[in-house]
Amino acid sequence: VNFTIDQIRAIMDKKANIRNMSVIAHVDHGKSTLTDSLVSKAGIIASARAGETRFTDTRKDEQERCITIKSAISMYYELSNDDLAFIKQGKDGSGFLINLIDSPGHVDFSSEVTAALRVTDGALVVVDCVSVCVQTETVLRQAIAERIKPVLMMNKMDRALLELQLEAEDLFQTFQRIIENVNVIIATYGELQGGPMGDIEIDPIKGTVGFGSGLHGWAFTLKQFAETYAKKFVKPGEAEPTSEEKAKKVEDLMKKMWGDWCDPSTGKFSKTNPDGKFVRSFVFFVLDPIYKMFDAIMNFKKEEIAKMIDKLNIKLDSEDKDKEGKPLLKAVMRRWLPAGEALLQMITIHLPSPVTAQKYRCELLYEGPNDDEAAMIKNCDPKAPLMMYISKMVPTSDKGRFFAFGRVFSGIVSTGQKVRIMGPNYVPGKKEDLYLKPIQTILMMGRYTEPIEDVPCGNIVGLVGVDQFLVKTGTISTFEHAHNLKVMKFSVSPVVRVAVEAKNPSDLPKLVEGLKRLSKSDPMVQCIIEESGEHIVAGAGELHLEICLKDLEEDHAGIPLKKSNPVVSYRETVQSESTQTCLSKSPNKHNRLFMKARPLEEGLPEDIDKGEVSSRQELKIRARYLADKYEWDVGEARKIWCFGPDGTGPNILVDVTKGVQYLNEIKDSVVAGFQWASKEGVLCEENMRGIRFDIHDVTLHTDAIHRGGGQIIPTARRVLYACQLTANPRIMEPVYLVEISCPSDAIGGSYSVLTRRRGIVFEEGNITGTPMHVVKAYLPVNESFFTADLRSNTGGQAFPQCVFDHWKILDGNPFDTASKPGQVVTETRKRKGIKEGIPPLDNYLDKL
Repeated sequence: VNFTIDQIRAIMDKKANIRNMSVIAHVDHGKSTLTDSLVSKAGIIASARAGETRFTDTRKDEQERCITIKSAISMYYELSNDDLAFIKQGKDGSGFLINLIDSPGHVDFSSEVTAALRVTDGALVVVDCVSVCVQTETVLRQAIAERIKPVLMMNKMDRALLELQLEAEDLFQTFQRIIENVNVIIATYGELQGGPMGDIEIDPIKGTVGFGSGLHGWAFTLKQFAETYAKKFVKPGEAEPTSEEKAKKVEDLMKKMWGDWCDPSTGKFSKTNPDGKFVRSFVFFVLDPIYKMFDAIMNFKKEEIAKMIDKLNIKLDSEDKDKEGKPLLKAVMRRWLPAGEALLQMITIHLPSPVTAQKYRCELLYEGPNDDEAAMIKNCDPKAPLMMYISKMVPTSDKGRFFAFGRVFSGIVSTGQKVRIMGPNYVPGKKEDLYLKPIQTILMMGRYTEPIEDVPCGNIVGLVGVDQFLVKTGTISTFEHAHNLKVMKFSVSPVVRVAVEAKNPSDLPKLVEGLKRLSKSDPMVQCIIEESGEHIVAGAGELHLEICLKDLEEDHAGIPLKKSNPVVSYRETVQSESTQTCLSKSPNKHNRLFMKARPLEEGLPEDIDKGEVSSRQELKIRARYLADKYEWDVGEARKIWCFGPDGTGPNILVDVTKGVQYLNEIKDSVVAGFQWASKEGVLCEENMRGIRFDIHDVTLHTDAIHRGGGQIIPTARRVLYACQLTANPRIMEPVYLVEISCPSDAIGGSYSVLTRRRGIVFEEGNITGTPMHVVKAYLPVNESFFTADLRSNTGGQAFPQCVFDHWKILDGNPFDTASKPGQVVTETRKRKGIKEGIPPLDNYLDKL
């Protein structure tokens, strides 16, 4: 290892020279392999083994499956003076600290990606230069929503040259198409040009696009080639230009080396190609030498190889000189265009430092007012009060204990300091979800941890001793009026559930303890205990659940388990307005509630899920949004009592009464009844979704003792159920967006599997330059355990990827037991141990 903890600690104070970044991409586009070249450049693993070690895959199951699940690492890198001239933001010396988080590409773990994005400011987006996939779009969209600046890496160029044998011009066109696609995503989800982040489109001319092969350990940006050529243009006897002049020259050259044309005989540039004689400058200057090198080595042209190695001044080790074919190619390319060098330069030059990034990320991160002391995270000031966000828990070697992993946004966190630990439900001024405790700080280094005394803002750090107080995420501060940092939004939701029980009943306590640990260790997973006593584990998909249950069985609980078949959670909704105003009387017959239900406008439940409309907004803003977008009556929009379930869900309780006495005194009780009812609907005790309940009239007893919670809460619940039953109730099921990639001869098989399982194909196309086809379809989650079926029908050639997409109403009447929704209701009630059949309306509706 090239550096000590003290050196790292010294550079932590130079916050302009810190880069916090995550590596994001689709499954198998080669993130971890690429991360290796970075790590080896920064001297943590031997460079000879880069590309094979996959240093960041620390878990055994990660190495076997070749998928990354969790990891983080810090590296030190020094830029030369010539390179420093390219940096457009503040800088402080030539040493840089790069905190890198390698995130998983698999759709089922996109919650891990979300956790990684929150603590970083920049992202290296890795794309397989043969194809762009759905997951790249998902993670890129998340990154831009969190205001994270992307740079792009086109990986797997070796495949384009060796396997597909693309012509240079075709390869250029492919690159251009991918860059356009990525920029379309950036433009669609990003803020307008000139927004707080400035221009974040990626462009090879600026040097924000890298090309190369992670497996072979070589990569370059236009900057590397422009520098080589710029040196050739210096006339002998000229004075040595300054770094700034050099940088200017290289930047001018880069502008011409991408889309322009040039005359191969004279080397003159031109914007157009009128008579077809010119070649594209990127092909001529960049791809040509690479193609020549590949050609010479792969066709064993000994003299040419020697000539080129000599001309490019590449120093080979004695053992490399005897190799030929691919091993020699690897050795030569790695010496000529080292990947670590190119990527670390791109990262340090183009990704923002915490000082730059926190200015524009602050308003998105902080929940409180924009001018209190804690909101000063935009200045990234070590003297300010401490504000730190914990994005996830990392299991330690010590069984059942976790490091809290997060980022310091302002102030300094130090060992032994007494801090306020605020969970996600903490409200300023109240005592819930708040703990005052001393902590201990550590540095996370891939597979190792090092104790460290204190860590200033802008850095990523691990804490010991917080895991008892926080479940998954939270805010840590020393400022007592601090509000929380916003909770992360996940792009997937846990819709697949499995009931688990211990094989030996005596192991139950171990199971309960194990479930607690499991819910800490993964940002997404939910562990629920049903009323019937079942223990339910909910995850994002098949693979995610499989990994969670494996962890539960082997690590967290350490006991043999019985698992049920996967169960899908449904939602209950209504399709029309209630046919009558429903009335329920309280048990003592002195209070009456009159209500109606109706479906929410289309798109509103999604807006509530996204947080566009929420209980935390100011009344005026929320009312205006509802009035403008959904044409609500402004008066009603101001009188929303609450959202539910859990105070944030996509159901709304509205007060439309006129002049009712004592109304505010029962508000809390009605809200409590609403939260209860919306969590367990009348059809089969699933959550409600997309229902608006209106309170039309209330008659109350004049004496306060006769209208307490015990009278009102059950009444409110009954009247809500009656409203739901009279408003044409329906069952909603979750739907996946599935992307199946397969060779053209296997398409028929995929189609037949999808149609059999109620899938709807909406797009099909082939990936240019390859025999692969991509089929996109909507598939109900209920039918999505189909990997085995798909494999047998396509001879194992099709690969599916599922992402949760939306909720859809199941056609049919839930009261008819022969229909699909009827079966769902019957099965769900049976599983939950509730008595069969939907209860009749008379149970809930009272006569005047």
